[in-house]
Amino acid sequence: MAQPAKITSIEAIAAFRTSLILYLSKVRPALEEVSTEVARTRSWLQNDQRRHWENELRRRRRRLEEAQAELFNAKISLTQKSTQLPHMLVQRTKQAVEEAEDKLKVLKRWEAEMENRTDPLTKQVEQLHGFMTTDMARAAAQLA
Repeated sequence: MAQPAKITSIEAIAAFRTSLILYLSKVRPALEEVSTEVARTRSWLQNDQRRHWENELRRRRRRLEEAQAELFNAKISLTQKSTQLPHMLVQRTKQAVEEAEDKLKVLKRWEAEMENRTDPLTKQVEQLHGFMTTDMARAAAQLA
């Protein structure tokens, strides 16, 4: 059975209530900021970075097709000019395409890794935020 509280100072309770209200006014925005930053980072990975690298991959593939066309034209040219420069251009653009493909693969891994690492922690932050918003606010009101 719970023992009744032995209150000896009303001022101490009022001071505690004031401190609790100040604490709550600081902790709620901090918890909201954490949730916002996680969502912003997730959006940056899933939208901004994905769009950037998909566009970059398309652009690099287009350049590769153009370089391959130049190489083909140089090979069938009647003037028999050197094909070394177009061949080097094709190699460089192939490497650029592979780099963009690798970046997309890494990005997909990061997305999965972020989900695995942040979801449990985000749920804990949300639970703490709910506790601070409802239970602790109710406790401060009861101290009045």
